[in-house]
Amino acid sequence: MRVIAAFAMCLVLAACAQPPAVPYASDERVAASAYREPGPNTLTVFTMVSNRNGKGAHSALMINGTQRVIFDPAGSFVNERVPEQEDVLYGVSPAVLKGYKSAHARSTYHVVSQTVEVTPEQAAVALRLATTNGAVPRAFCTSATTGLIQRVPGFQAIESTMFPTRLMEQMSTWPGVVEEKYYEDDAGDIVDGVAGIVLPD
Repeated sequence: MRVIAAFAMCLVLAACAQPPAVPYASDERVAASAYREPGPNTLTVFTMVSNRNGKGAHSALMINGTQRVIFDPAGSFVNERVPEQEDVLYGVSPAVLKGYKSAHARSTYHVVSQTVEVTPEQAAVALRLATTNGAVPRAFCTSATTGLIQRVPGFQAIESTMFPTRLMEQMSTWPGVVEEKYYEDDAGDIVDGVAGIVLPD
């Protein structure tokens, strides 16, 4: 069992590998890029799932409150057009969201999105927790994501886990959850995917 657990952790490490170090965006740039998606306040759990064996490779959380951000703990999504501070991506417009999904989806992985509507107060708590969490070490993407969600009022029932699909399974039973799957069939890895993103000026 230890060998299996170690192998599984290696897969997670590979998927949550840290990208090349880049300077964090300034507070001024983050503020200028703020975007809020019209409609209700929501939380969306992203799970990157292997098309080969169904295993999870990465977890992230998108928060649509007073602004829309992606808490991408130990993530590898780096694009100079998307401001980032300590594992939080800002200015998540529809184009950025599409680029984020496209960068992760390829012939070997697809992206599962699980969205639940929340109150403005719940969204505010999630946004505060994300922006004050700090950068997350490699392989702890799902642990950090579940740890954040657990602290949002009403989500205390979410159980801690290191495995992306276990969080995905929990979210699949959440009342009112809306689930979507995004596929692409291109080759390469996330670095290639990010390089291929075209964002509007």
